Amino acid sequence: MITQQHLSDGRIQDLFERFMQAWTEGDAVAFGACFTEDSDYVSYDGTRAVGRVAHQANHDKLFRGVLTGSALVGEIEAIRHLTPDVAIVHGTASVLMPWRSRLPKRRLSRQTIIVVNTDDGWRISAIHNGRVRPVTVPAPDSMPSRMSQAMTRTARRLGLGRATAGP
Repeated sequence: MITQQHLSDGRIQDLFERFMQAWTEGDAVAFGACFTEDSDYVSYDGTRAVGRVAHQANHDKLFRGVLTGSALVGEIEAIRHLTPDVAIVHGTASVLMPWRSRLPKRRLSRQTIIVVNTDDGWRISAIHNGRVRPVTVPAPDSMPSRMSQAMTRTARRLGLGRATAGP
């Protein structure tokens, strides 16, 4: 039995594929069409652009410049519907430069994407793109943790920094 959610998931997958295809074809207009008019785009370096027009203009420069001939390759990891017309999509993707035959591990990015169902179909309302660079969280009794704890105690004794965690 095909449910409404299965249909939506298929259409969201189609949007993600159009997004990657527009990039790969260097088509900034098709790329911009994947977004809502008021969408937010946070790039891997933390910069933020607002609005479809800005995303299209930024990517037009990239597609005609440093990313000429590149491909966007990736996949959806998960789709979670918040409402029938709003979903959070987690995916991974990376830019494959034309002189490479495989993706370097350090170029892998993870996207958190908010998609909304509009009169024109599913569109990206917000995307946050971050490099996949896992770090190990030090144990509380490790040297880095003990150094941080000692520095915190010293700062408090000297009256420096944030004294309390109050509101």
